[in-house]
Formats: sequence, C-alpha cells, structure tokens
Amino acid sequence: MGVGTRARIIKIGNSHGVRIPKLLLAQAELGGEVELEAHKGELIIRASRGPRSGWGDRFADMNKRGDDELLDPEAAVLSSWDKAEWKW
Repeated sequence: MGVGTRARIIKIGNSHGVRIPKLLLAQAELGGEVELEAHKGELIIRASRGPRSGWGDRFADMNKRGDDELLDPEAAVLSSWDKAEWKW
C-alpha cells in the first residue's frame, strides 16, 4: 500500500474538490477519466474502465467450461434468404 497524505476539501465554483498530489496519482497510475464511488465516510477513485472491459476474459472462462454454446443452434443455420440477400 502506498503512502497516504492529508488534503482539504475546497470550493471550486459551485462544486467542491480535492487537490491530489502528482506523486499519489503516479503511484495509483491514475490519469484522465476516473470513476467515483461513495460510501459512508469514504470516497473511492479508480481508473475508468471501458463499457466492455473484462469481457474477453469472461468469454475465455466460458469457453474453458464449455459454456459458450448457442442456446438455439437452429438459429445459426442460414436460410435461403440469408444466402441470397446478404453480401459477405
């Protein structure tokens, strides 16, 4: 765990903020967009994740368990319309 420091909550326009020392941001590897989560007595700041982050790992886990088969295998069969109308 990194070294902690104290800071004051300051007024910034109609909002409030905290100045985070550059060293802490570097240690946490934070920059750009972040996610905020509030709990009683604490505020958690974490790196922003993309909307589908981690999906590749989850799909790989499903494949290892054999849980990645189609629920409706008949839906995968191309109809004559699919073969004639779609340009691949």
